[in-house]
Amino acid sequence: MAPATLAILTLRQYHVRMNVKSHGVDLVSCARLAESIERHGQRFLDRVFTEAEQAYCGGKKREIEHYAGRFAAKEAVLKVLGTGWRNGINWTDIEVRNQPAGQPKVSLSGRCREIADELGLESIVISISHTDTHAIASAIGLAVSTGAALGIGN
Repeated sequence: MAPATLAILTLRQYHVRMNVKSHGVDLVSCARLAESIERHGQRFLDRVFTEAEQAYCGGKKREIEHYAGRFAAKEAVLKVLGTGWRNGINWTDIEVRNQPAGQPKVSLSGRCREIADELGLESIVISISHTDTHAIASAIGLAVSTGAALGIGN
């Protein structure tokens, strides 16, 4: 099987094959996000970012870049879900937190969680990178393999 189509997760002592169901990527301008935050202030931050995200990004040396990375991740996750911002989805339905080693992890709630369940997604893995001008994020939706070759038929 092609390595790009499968991921293997270890659950307890078992190995579970996971198919890549969908992929999303997004690029965000740090200057544009900074303008939105300047214009709308705390109201914008509360609408888009959870308390945990604000606690992580707020006051950092490169605060805007961290916010832009999380914003890009939220957009990338929506591309995985195939929805866009509609049908009762809130920005805060997608939360990005860092695991102890620093890697970002996405958590879904509300309508986003319902859509992920409908799609049969077991996990969404993300990666975020940023410079002083832009942030980019990639999200990959994973589902348990049904044994079909290269995910065809899932």
